[in-house]
Amino acid sequence: MSHFLSGVGDALVAGSIDVIDLTQPLSEETTPIKLPEPLVNTPGFSRRELSHYDERGPQWAWNAIEVGEHVGTHLDAPIHWYTGRDGDDLASIPAQRLVGPAVVLDKTREAAADPDYLVTRDDLRRLEAEHGPLPKGGWLLLRTGWDARAGDEAAYLNIDENGSHTPGFDAEAARWLGHESPLVGVGVETVGTDAGNAARLEPPFPLHHFLAETGKLGVTQLANLALLPVTGSLLVVAPMKIVGGTGSPTRVLALVAGDAR
Repeated sequence: MSHFLSGVGDALVAGSIDVIDLTQPLSEETTPIKLPEPLVNTPGFSRRELSHYDERGPQWAWNAIEVGEHVGTHLDAPIHWYTGRDGDDLASIPAQRLVGPAVVLDKTREAAADPDYLVTRDDLRRLEAEHGPLPKGGWLLLRTGWDARAGDEAAYLNIDENGSHTPGFDAEAARWLGHESPLVGVGVETVGTDAGNAARLEPPFPLHHFLAETGKLGVTQLANLALLPVTGSLLVVAPMKIVGGTGSPTRVLALVAGDAR
């Protein structure tokens, strides 16, 4: 084992590197996105028992499950959106793109004051002015405090007669993240990568549009971003390797040095 890997292994055993789970629990209670009619909605998570240490299987328990590709904490592959339809499916995404440094943009105060808050290009400029350029091959994680709402469907989706009200990115920021930033992906705490009112932006759903168009990745429904430093964590995104898959429920972990928090 190389000195680097040996050092990381020793640090994990010693507890000087923390492993932070950024994944929401996936169960029958997980809230899926809700699309207006006549659009087709995704099924949530369900399971059917096959055996449970009984005559159907005396020494084992197992279940059959059904879940939409885009339910719970999940990754969007480029082919999820029409602008990336000729890009990578889940099985084609290079594994190296699923591990990289993370930067956390904290907009909890703004989202608490305005659930329709949209991150602007100026927000991203200020982040870079204070903490340095966004890392090549890295991830931008938008912290809004929305993960605390995940157990309450009404609060999480925040839908009224005018649609859903959740924070996200404006079109200019989304275009820059897709076309000009050195990042491989963007992660959010909300039910989808775009803001709740993103259908009204130009183009509609701009983060989906520009990330898929440039072969970049999106991760949604993250948790525990409050436990990460602004910089200094390493993100590990582990979706299923589904051939033709447009998305997958995903375990997302962050490795953080103890002195970085």
